[in-house]
Order: sequence, then C-alpha cells, then structure tokens
Amino acid sequence: MLILHLAGLLSSGHPLPFDNEDIEREPIVVIYQTSEDGYDDTIKPRLESFSHANLDNIIFINEEKCSLTMLDERIEEAIVRENARLFILDPIQAYVGNGVDINRANEVRPLLKNLSQIAQRNNCAIILIGHMNKDRGSKSSYRNLGSIDFPAACRSVLICGEMKGENGIRAVVQDKCSLAPNGKPFAFELSQENGFKWIGYYDITAEEVLGGMLHKSQKNNAIDFIETILSNGPIASADIFSKAEQQGIAKRTLDSAKAELGVTSYKKGNIWYWKL
Repeated sequence: MLILHLAGLLSSGHPLPFDNEDIEREPIVVIYQTSEDGYDDTIKPRLESFSHANLDNIIFINEEKCSLTMLDERIEEAIVRENARLFILDPIQAYVGNGVDINRANEVRPLLKNLSQIAQRNNCAIILIGHMNKDRGSKSSYRNLGSIDFPAACRSVLICGEMKGENGIRAVVQDKCSLAPNGKPFAFELSQENGFKWIGYYDITAEEVLGGMLHKSQKNNAIDFIETILSNGPIASADIFSKAEQQGIAKRTLDSAKAELGVTSYKKGNIWYWKL
C-alpha cells in the first residue's frame, strides 16, 4: 500500500509527502509487477482509491503465458518502450526464477547485478519489496528472507511494520542508505474509514518496528514525565514540549503517552495548557 501510494503520486506528478513546497515534479511512468495480488480485483481498485493516481502511467507486464524473473529480457524492454523511471517488483522472492536458491549468495548476485545494470543504463529506479523473517533475535539487516546480498546490493533499505495496539499505524525506518544520510522515520495509517493517511515523522527505531510496537521504556518514561510535571496542576504545552525535549523525549512519544493518560488540552487567552 505504501509503494502503491507513492507510485500514484509519481504517476501524476504530485508532490511526495516530504517534498518542499517549491518542488515541481513531472509525471513519470511506473512499472508495477506483483505476483501476490490480481490487477483487476485488487491493484486497480487500490490505485483508483488514490485520487492522485494516473492509471495511464502505471504499467504492468503481462505474465499470463510466462512468469517474469529478474533475468527476463522483458524487464528492460518494457522500461525502454514505456520510458519508465520506476520499476517495482513485489515481492523479491517471487521473481528469482525456478531453481534459484535465495539463500545462496552466488545464485542471487547475478540477478541483482542484472537489475543494477538495467537501472543504470536506463536511468530508472528499481524498488524491490521483500518479506521479513520472524527471528526476533537477529539484527534488522539479517531479517530479510533470503541471502544478505539482497539488502547489501541495495543503495537504500527501508523497513516497514505494523504497530500492534496503535490502531492500524505502520511505521517506516531507513535501515541503510549508501548515498546520503538516513532519512527520519515516518508513519502512515490504514483504515476502512480513511483508507491511506499520512501521519508524518515518527519516533521509532528499526528494531522497534521489527518488534511490532513502540519501545515500552520510552513510552513509560514519557508517562512518568507527564504525571510528574502535571501533578501540581495545568502547565503550558510549550513548556512541556521544551522540558520533554531536554530529557530526550520525542514529541511523538509524548503525544502517545498523553493520549494513554487521558490528558486534556484547553486554551486560556493565547496559551494552550495540558491538565490531567
């Protein structure tokens, strides 16, 4: 859903969520290839639910007669023919081809090298969507299904996970970036009522995303902080944010703790206050 949403924005030239206001984008052609969902009954309705998507600029390679693999010549042929600037494979594991062991580096590297060369020759970004394994004891870099060469070959790796008990919120953390500093974590919400909704920057780490929920100690610290600072009565919210920042408590964590405690806000004059 995240990648489809971004593909829709790019297909119509709409600004991306964290673009500066003065950035103007030209619509681009996106090739979105997925083995997990049907186009007519799933992908197309999802794209149509995004009012910003231009379906004429989102292309699919027909796999009815022959399944696609990462070594398939049809990938570059489609990119050249459509002048595509973004190519998406969802998920990685479905496009390695028969007889390829995704856990063997020597079998995975030729696939990734081929995609890298295609991207470079055609000035086309390639996004690979992969599933994570359930091994909670491993570092984030080792949590992908298959060889470590998958994340190693990519210039940027994002981890996306659902936050348990957070009402449909998914958080995204950049686990690797070889070309620039890591971006800030962010979140979005999926619900039947609102569909896809951006939340914005989000205070969380890769390990916490993989764990499925906010780190309890951070949230508990924020709860203790609020209970203490409001124990003698209401306090101006600006003062609360300032003191929380001094203690290393992020605004997102503070807001989550505020909601859990049932803290209310009210305005007196031109100043907002919090009270238990």
